[in-house]
Amino acid sequence: MADKKKKKLTPEAQQYQSYQEKREVKRPIFKNCIKAFFVGGTICLIGQAISTFYIYYFDFTEQTAGNPTVATLIFITMFLTGFGVYDRIGQFAGAGSAVPVTGFGNAVVASAIEHRTEGFVLGVGSNMLKLAGPVIVYGVFSAFVVALIKTILIKWGGL
Repeated sequence: MADKKKKKLTPEAQQYQSYQEKREVKRPIFKNCIKAFFVGGTICLIGQAISTFYIYYFDFTEQTAGNPTVATLIFITMFLTGFGVYDRIGQFAGAGSAVPVTGFGNAVVASAIEHRTEGFVLGVGSNMLKLAGPVIVYGVFSAFVVALIKTILIKWGGL
C-alpha cells in the first residue's frame, strides 16, 4: 500500500494492513501463465484440427472454413459447460480458457444455465443477452468502422 494512503489510516488499521500483507497468499504468476498458454494453445490446436477437417473432407477453403470451425468450437464448449467440464478447465487454466471464442461461449451458456429457473424468456434469454448483447453490438460497430475506413482509403487513397 502506498505510504500516503497508510498515513491516512488509524494506527490499528495500519497494523492490520501490515499483518494482512504478511499473511497474503502469493500467487504463482509464472505457473499460471504457463498453464494459460498451454490450455489456450491446445484450444487453438483443436480449432485448427477442426478447420483442417472441414477443408479436407467438405471442400471448404481456408477462408470459408472459419465460420463452421467457430460454430463447432462454441457447440463443443456449450456441451462441456452443460456438464460442468469447461468450468473445471477454466479453474485450472484461467485466462487460457477465457480468451479464445470458447470463453465467450462458456460465459453465455453458463449465464443461461444459472438463470434457467426464472423461465426461458426472462431467465435464459434475457441473461444470455446481457452478456452477448454488448459483445455483438461492439463487434458490429467495430466492423462498420473498419469497413468505413477501408472504403475511404480505397476511394480517396487510391489503394
